[in-house]
Amino acid sequence: MTKLGVYSEVGRLRAVMVHRPDMSIRRLTPANCREFLFDDILWVEKAQEEHDAFVRVLTEEGVTVYYSSDLLTHVLEPEENRRWVVDRVVNPVTVGPSACAPVRMCLREMEPGQLAMHLVGGLTRKELECIYLEGMNRSSLPVASTPPDSFILPPLPNSLFPRDSSSWIGDGVTINPMRWPARRPEAVNVGAIYRFHPIFRDRGTRTWYSCLEGGEGISLPYQGYPSMEGGDIMPIGRGTLLAGMGERTSGPTLEHLAGTLLSSGAVESVIVAQMTHDRAHMHLDTVFSMLDVDMVTVYPKVTRSLRTFRITRGEGQSPFLVTEEGDFLSAVAHALGEEKLTVIPTGGDEYEAAREQWDDGNNVLAVKPGRVVAYDRNVHTNRNFRKAGIDVIEVEGSELSRGRGGGHCLTCPLHREGI
Repeated sequence: MTKLGVYSEVGRLRAVMVHRPDMSIRRLTPANCREFLFDDILWVEKAQEEHDAFVRVLTEEGVTVYYSSDLLTHVLEPEENRRWVVDRVVNPVTVGPSACAPVRMCLREMEPGQLAMHLVGGLTRKELECIYLEGMNRSSLPVASTPPDSFILPPLPNSLFPRDSSSWIGDGVTINPMRWPARRPEAVNVGAIYRFHPIFRDRGTRTWYSCLEGGEGISLPYQGYPSMEGGDIMPIGRGTLLAGMGERTSGPTLEHLAGTLLSSGAVESVIVAQMTHDRAHMHLDTVFSMLDVDMVTVYPKVTRSLRTFRITRGEGQSPFLVTEEGDFLSAVAHALGEEKLTVIPTGGDEYEAAREQWDDGNNVLAVKPGRVVAYDRNVHTNRNFRKAGIDVIEVEGSELSRGRGGGHCLTCPLHREGI
């Protein structure tokens, strides 16, 4: 890969990072899936088949695909890198003071591939073969009070959706503070990739925002700590960042990010869409995504009620100028230099549209202007796209969609051209 940077939502897509369904998905059960933010368990082998087919489509479209597990394994080869990762994942907050040192030592001694597997797939007490657990039972309350199959490190099944843990905006990246504890350790893994892998390290990647700054343990912020997830972050191009503010992304974090981007000249304005806090539309990209330079898809039931704000650089002692816009879609059109956007709604009647929005009908991935990848199950929405002249590449998503994410969520763009 010769370039990094994301300059639009629909320009030619050149490179992405993905995560293939793995042991972390196998750890989901009917009893624990909601704890890990899943509504159901997935048929893992089928999900892998669907993901492999999705990646093949991207490759055939000329997109370079990087697997996060491969990048992380490479990063963990040097001992100092393993120490950096392990010391941030395993600390007195996560495993208790007594178990901290021995668990760290055990993980550092693992082979890079094994460690990468457990950092995402989780680690149970009985899998800690290098630790004398009978002795730990006498010194560690978390070990003594839990069964052998309890997690020392929890699995991170939402790694399937790398869109959220980091976001590329222009030539820089954010490492995001995730809203829920079940996702927060993902930032350590992706942060290590950007910090140590030569693809990123040797290019001097700019960091607009990182929840890892400040030392170990900060990836597990206190309740109420500002949060931001990549499904709410859309660099739509032409000097504008579009951001959702709702269940997963907070106003203080967006204001912090806006200040950095505006002061550096990376963007000229930030448009913020304020959403209700609802599982069905946890991120902006679940109800809105771009299909072409002047065409978008929306779930009208949500988007027509969005409050929309525009942030630009302030004057004098005021760092920002915040203005409320009259209409979300008009604000986006204006930012893109368009008089009006062509809007393609979620397809079908009221009931079919609700089902297809839930199954990621609006969460599509553009590989170039006017050409998108979408789940085949959303037949009414895909029909609307085609009627509007959009070239739709359908992929099967009967299992992947159970995780509540489509092609947009399944990818973290690393290089996308502008418009």
